[in-house]
Amino acid sequence: MNTIRAWFTKTGEASYISHLDLQRVMGRAMRRAKLPVWYSKGFNPHIYMTFALPLSLGQESLVESVDFRSEEENLDFEAMAKALSDALPRGIEVKKMYFADTDAAKIASAKYQVRIAGDWTSAMEKYNALPEAIIEKKTKRGSKPLNLKEQIPQIESWVRDGETCFALTLPAGSSGLNLNPSLLLQYLEQQYGLPAAQAHILRVAIYTEDGGKFLG
Repeated sequence: MNTIRAWFTKTGEASYISHLDLQRVMGRAMRRAKLPVWYSKGFNPHIYMTFALPLSLGQESLVESVDFRSEEENLDFEAMAKALSDALPRGIEVKKMYFADTDAAKIASAKYQVRIAGDWTSAMEKYNALPEAIIEKKTKRGSKPLNLKEQIPQIESWVRDGETCFALTLPAGSSGLNLNPSLLLQYLEQQYGLPAAQAHILRVAIYTEDGGKFLG
């Protein structure tokens, strides 16, 4: 049994496909593309799929991945990637397919690019000057206070084409703290009026615990 990884983008209108719907969409596309996938046993056979780092609704990404299993070994990954891309909705494009070479459990962080209309550099400067920035982070057990400055001590921002831009590398993965860039935007909105809902968030890289790239 081999584990195969498909690396794909999720942009434009596809960013509003929820993770649950994405699972359904990907399963249908794999069947339509006639990929040699392995199905689970039992009364309700289904394709075994795992997504490395589910993306928040409305956010875009150049580095999404889904793992699935196959009993075949001699595979034409280029043809499989094209067939799967052709079967997926607009905004989801398979860039590469290969035998999975890194365990997703080793994911430790993700890099995001953020853009928002207007000049908000003064808000970023005010944030940078703060000794702490406390916000409530929701969890499965409720919510708890989180000091954003422990993970995002400074924001280096610039204005380009009428937009404030900055990049963030945040902890992510199956263990430890998972930090979404929307938490920072929420704080900036509460404190300085930045319109968080208008922000464009793009995930551009995912890193492993040793600093290497998982994708990107």
